[in-house]
Amino acid sequence: MHNWLLPEYIEDLLPPQAARMEYLRQGLLNLFRVHGYELVSPPLIEYLDSLLTGAGSDLDTRTFKLVDQLSGRSMGLRADITPQTARIDAHILNRQGVARLCYAGSVIHTLPDRANRSRELMQLGAELYGHEGFDADLEIIRLMLQGLKWAGIGNLHLDIGHVGIFRCLLNHAGISDATEIRNLFAALQAKNISEIKKLTSHLDNISQAAFAILPQLYGDETMLDNAFRQLPSHLEITRALDELRAIVSDLRGLATINIDLGELRGYHYHSGVVFAAYTANHPQPLAAGGRYDEVGKTFGRARPATGFSLDLRDLARLTAQELPETAILAPGIRNAKLAARIAELRGQGEVVIVDLPGHEAWRNEYRYNRRLEQTADGEWVIAPRSEPGLAS
Repeated sequence: MHNWLLPEYIEDLLPPQAARMEYLRQGLLNLFRVHGYELVSPPLIEYLDSLLTGAGSDLDTRTFKLVDQLSGRSMGLRADITPQTARIDAHILNRQGVARLCYAGSVIHTLPDRANRSRELMQLGAELYGHEGFDADLEIIRLMLQGLKWAGIGNLHLDIGHVGIFRCLLNHAGISDATEIRNLFAALQAKNISEIKKLTSHLDNISQAAFAILPQLYGDETMLDNAFRQLPSHLEITRALDELRAIVSDLRGLATINIDLGELRGYHYHSGVVFAAYTANHPQPLAAGGRYDEVGKTFGRARPATGFSLDLRDLARLTAQELPETAILAPGIRNAKLAARIAELRGQGEVVIVDLPGHEAWRNEYRYNRRLEQTADGEWVIAPRSEPGLAS
């Protein structure tokens, strides 16, 4: 084995893909900025007891662990930036009102979560803290859809649910055993109604019927009328359905919306509305998120929270068209006017590549579409790229 081979599901980013990903990163962060979201940059490595606080067992198994040589304490390479951002809001910023934060950085997973996906993701996201109303969820979902559209993603489909309904049914049925909840959760995710009925056979009739009907409650917003009729009229369920109706009504026209009350993505982490964005011919979500109010409690300061994240690597692959070649090639000679002209162009944001002597045969490896040429009176002007055998 060559010593320069990378581990499985770890990859280099070559210039075209890296450039595309950086373009997306800058553009999306700028979109977040103009909406009032402030950039934070948590560390790649933290002590485990901080990194995994409130994150649930799923994140624990995805986290690489090691020992700090300075303190002897266990540390981990982050597998998700969202809990770190919640820590920053709770313990460092310590704001009393609304805080809008965004981030972009690498996360490392112990295993790929699906075939052909890297174990190193470039996670980008936005989080809103301090407001418990659905207006915050609505703002976050709108920002997610707007970001995907800016990136060039069309035919957006939004799946939306509410884990609060499942939590309410558990509480009213008196189910608290972790194994019982885990089995019921798995059956609901698989929409295995016969298994759901088996697992809830010891409950009262109302609870049995509610759990059995939950995975069948999916479709457009008209499905909510059925949900109001068929689910118990507990206050928490009524409030959750009202929130979904208001959010879906406000988002109408931005995406094709599907409501699925049996979708419990991130149940152990989320506490309310959950959502994911898809596009045609791409079975995995492009971006996903939801409300996670309970995470703040584990950091010692209860804060309402909602947000979303996406993987820039996935997004860059899906929008794989190369960026246009807009660089200017300058000859590699010592000339005061040329140096001044290069500095002027770079100051204007142009990319100027100096063609160092002796490499003329490989100019076609440069990504440029113009060149600097000297006129008869000694001035340096931009001319189209025109070389034998190369397109202008």
